[in-house]
Amino acid sequence: MSILNETYTLSNGVKIPKLGLGTWFINDALAADAVRAAVEIGYRNIDTAQAYGNERGVGEGVHTSGLPRDELFVSTKLAAEIKDYDQAVAAIDGSLQKLGLDHIDLMLIHSPQPWEDFRGGDYAEGNRQAWRALEEAHEAGKIHSIGVSNFLQTDLENILSDAKIVPHVNQLLVHAGNTPSELLSYCEDKGILVEAYSPIAHGAILDHADVKALARKYSVSVPQLCIGYTLQLGTVSLPKTANPEHMRSNAEINFVISEADMELLRDLRDVDYGEHSAFPFYSGK
Repeated sequence: MSILNETYTLSNGVKIPKLGLGTWFINDALAADAVRAAVEIGYRNIDTAQAYGNERGVGEGVHTSGLPRDELFVSTKLAAEIKDYDQAVAAIDGSLQKLGLDHIDLMLIHSPQPWEDFRGGDYAEGNRQAWRALEEAHEAGKIHSIGVSNFLQTDLENILSDAKIVPHVNQLLVHAGNTPSELLSYCEDKGILVEAYSPIAHGAILDHADVKALARKYSVSVPQLCIGYTLQLGTVSLPKTANPEHMRSNAEINFVISEADMELLRDLRDVDYGEHSAFPFYSGK
């Protein structure tokens, strides 16, 4: 069975494909082609965000993919700067309009802080207001599942202190070399599914000697090993690419990493992202 046909079940009963297509840094003009190519290959999970500036292109790709709408799982994210109920309500409707969809399968608060103050000031009240807007959109049927992204345990506890709905998802930076084990366990205990974005560490992991050696051991590429690792952690894996050949290769996950090797990858600590070393302090996360 192809990984593209496998799903997790969210706490609200909604099924989400285990492997998705990330569209960060795929501009609006190229996004429709990328989505159509991914769908043709077999992807059914497409992830975008207001910050990516490509919702219109992603929506076009969904509309022209040739598949019924209910066969695709489309996610987007509320801009990190929005920490106000009224702005959040308007932005949710704005995403629906740009995507050209009558509903969004999953919408997340992109970050607990605006990017220019990431891990900085206190935005607890603003996050609760944004969450209330997402809850109301969920209750109205505009969004089928709701969640957060880049939220630490304290950020989640703030949401839970006033929430009617426990977040269905927390989308996090998870890759070999950056495995937030305590946060993963906390989310699991709360019934929050974790999505792993940038599972190949923005490409910086490609030259890691230990990871390359493990990839050779399993006769797979480094990206395949890294994607397989995040899947075996029990997360949704969201590698980003506009290249159809990479999409195909990323989906060829038909191997099992031994527990000893999983421990080795869990224990790696490598967050040197090369040209992206300023991450996450630039826009479009």
